[in-house]
Amino acid sequence: MKSSIKDKAEGTFHEVKGKLKETAGKLSHNEKLKAEGTTEKVAGKAQRKIGQTKKVFGK
Repeated sequence: MKSSIKDKAEGTFHEVKGKLKETAGKLSHNEKLKAEGTTEKVAGKAQRKIGQTKKVFGK
């Protein structure tokens, strides 16, 4: 699998996982879980963007 596709797929996975953690934290009033989810979601977005950039530059 190409590096760019892998980064985009993993980034999307982490975004979804982070959103689920964030929602679970909100519902359970667990601020730590909510913060972890937000962090993972942002990291997933960054990884997905890296994959998109790699695709543009052909890496």
